Amino acid sequence: MPVPVPELGSYNFVPETKEDLDWADLITVDLSLYGTPEGNKQLAQTLIKAVREDGFFYVKNFNIPQERVNRQFAIGKQFYDLPLEEKLKYVPEGLDAGKFNGYVPAGRYILDQASGLRDRTEIYNIPKFNGDFTHEHTPLIQDRLTEIEEFARSLHSEVLDPLHVLLAIALELPEDYFLNIHKYDVKSEDHLRYMKYTKFTPEENIKIGKNWVKGHTDLGSWTLLFRQPVAALQIQNHKTGEWKWVKPQDATLTVNACDALSLLTANYVKSTIHRVSSPPKDQEHVDRLGLLYFSRPNNDVTLATIKESPVLQREGYTKNQFEETGNHVPTMEEWTFAKQKWQRTPNAIRGDEKHETAEILPGWREKSYA
Repeated sequence: MPVPVPELGSYNFVPETKEDLDWADLITVDLSLYGTPEGNKQLAQTLIKAVREDGFFYVKNFNIPQERVNRQFAIGKQFYDLPLEEKLKYVPEGLDAGKFNGYVPAGRYILDQASGLRDRTEIYNIPKFNGDFTHEHTPLIQDRLTEIEEFARSLHSEVLDPLHVLLAIALELPEDYFLNIHKYDVKSEDHLRYMKYTKFTPEENIKIGKNWVKGHTDLGSWTLLFRQPVAALQIQNHKTGEWKWVKPQDATLTVNACDALSLLTANYVKSTIHRVSSPPKDQEHVDRLGLLYFSRPNNDVTLATIKESPVLQREGYTKNQFEETGNHVPTMEEWTFAKQKWQRTPNAIRGDEKHETAEILPGWREKSYA
């Protein structure tokens, strides 16, 4: 049951864009069908089609009321309204080495070397509540930590657990296969995130190519993105290379499959390239507040291709990039912090090929995307 807490006030979403954008036609996974053998079989086929073709999909009827989601947006907004000096108290020690729980300030990346324009993206990450992590937050967060924990745990029980069962069914694995490597009570680097993109002027957007965050993939299992109306997310089609906008859909989550699942399935499950563009003209004047959850396998999981899946064996997906090159296959913990250290490189310059194509682990070189 939702935990009663002091009133936060309402969170007002801005109007959706009226521009006719080139929207991606994404599959919807309807979890109201989940829970019966017939429903699960149908949903498993829907899910595997989504993660094979687009990598991104919508989830609806996930049993979390919109008012609870709105409260999380309200907490995020109030956090970013705090003075910078208060937020800076919660920058994690070891940020440059890949640590990421707590506050990550804007301005660490140079988006346009000629003008010196830097990113305006702020992040606040809250780790799992399973006893492996300390929770020392600003009073705004600390006073609402019980509510935040209840919300974060519900994302596992209501969204992630069903997705893991459905993926196992689709791969002809025991239904608890992915549940067993994503146990909440075992250490992993899952986290809830409040994320703010502060707007650029139209002139600044031109200087940075109307591209706030370059193309990239996410490092974990799934990313859950709650619906907010400022259009900015774009995904790249696996086959054509075309970029399309992702439309905010009422009462849905936008979900994408990520690198860990791609490694575990030798790229049978696609980790889709996506980017954050500057919003269309009728939304260019507003900041963009995001509410996300990042799911990751337990830290001790080795990211080797799953050998027990008859589907992967039949289809010939038997070796991932590390295995094909004969290199050490990392654990999820090794993978996470190698990626995070690279991502958190201070004063990295957009377009610096040495950084953007760095070898972060033996056998894995990053790629530069538009």
